[in-house]
Amino acid sequence: MALIVHKYGGTSMGSTERIRNVAKRVAKWARAGHRMVVVPSAMSGETNRLLGLAKDLMPDAHSAQAQRELDMIASTGEQVSVGLLALALQAEGMQAVSYTGWQVGIRTDDSYTKARIQSIDDKRIQADLDAGRVVVITGFQGIDPDGSITTLGRGGSDTSAVAVAAAIRADECLIYTDVDGVYTTDPRVVPEARRLSTISFEEMLEMASLGSKVLQIRSVEFAGKYRVPLRVLSSFTPWDIDLNEEARSGTLITFEEDEKMEKAVVSGIAFNRDEAKLTVLGVPDKPGIAYQILGAVADANIDIDVIIQNVSHDGRTDFSFTVHRNDFKRVTELLETEVVPKLGASRVIGDPRICKVSIVGIGMKSHVGVAARMFRALSEEGINIQMISTSEIKTSVVIDEKYMELAVRALHRAFELDGQAA
Repeated sequence: MALIVHKYGGTSMGSTERIRNVAKRVAKWARAGHRMVVVPSAMSGETNRLLGLAKDLMPDAHSAQAQRELDMIASTGEQVSVGLLALALQAEGMQAVSYTGWQVGIRTDDSYTKARIQSIDDKRIQADLDAGRVVVITGFQGIDPDGSITTLGRGGSDTSAVAVAAAIRADECLIYTDVDGVYTTDPRVVPEARRLSTISFEEMLEMASLGSKVLQIRSVEFAGKYRVPLRVLSSFTPWDIDLNEEARSGTLITFEEDEKMEKAVVSGIAFNRDEAKLTVLGVPDKPGIAYQILGAVADANIDIDVIIQNVSHDGRTDFSFTVHRNDFKRVTELLETEVVPKLGASRVIGDPRICKVSIVGIGMKSHVGVAARMFRALSEEGINIQMISTSEIKTSVVIDEKYMELAVRALHRAFELDGQAA
């Protein structure tokens, strides 16, 4: 039978009763003959609670040493989860054993709170699987070269699960969440949103990078790099649902573009309200200026998204880019204290009340006029576009946050996603 990795999110692990249901589901797969590895998140709300305690003691924990301690604190939530789940599996008659990330050799770099997995030693996992045990491994964490515990950032358990699946050469990785698959957009914003039975790896990668909260982007990157079959499905279906039916449910992330997928010009609408825009005014227009601005931000381990440099006037230009809203204050201070004086720029202005809305679809590769159709739909709703970013299979716009839901609904209608077959 198959080697399967299950990943369960925080809501799936939100109480002892839910953990018991997870154990029953995993036991069902194990009794069917599958070799099972499970990667659970911390119980719902636990990571926020732990980090809230840290914030009470140090509101601005930005130093490397402070970030290390945040990882030490946050990692304990998953440790509780794996122990509880292993006990629940044992109560179901399963041989089960739990491990932290460092115990099974999940090695990362030392970028605390945003660490990246570098390697996984699967010997211990394989030995337990060969002995007939269900292996339960903490998500979200690993160990750096100095032996310190690291965490992978929000949603990092997805990445852990896919990375483990790649390391042990699993037949499939099933991501159990509180939704039953990937939708054309968030059903809470557009009730008519439809669930997709399949989505291409390329589209899922774009959706994850553009704000879709279904999967962390690095988990999709891992799946693509190591060709890990990935499925998103609900943990709230009855645990005793027929196994074959469960194995076909949800949304399959595929590496092949089939005919059905090619018919859809746009497959989904993604959005991200956690954006902030910064503009450095009066920057000297000379070679290397983008590096001097963005290099300083990158050195602070802060991700940058959309970038625009305006046309030069009198040897000066304005340089704008977006970052995560949580990084807005920190980047503003960095620009004001280090970049502006060094470059002789005028000043920094910012807006933390923006959002990004994107259309995604592999069909955009072979259809012209898609962006124009998007811009027309937004124009008809009176929505001003501040920034634009495009690729082969997506077009993103930055707009005022207050227009986000209106924009998503307008684009969902404009590209006729309401009536698209699931």
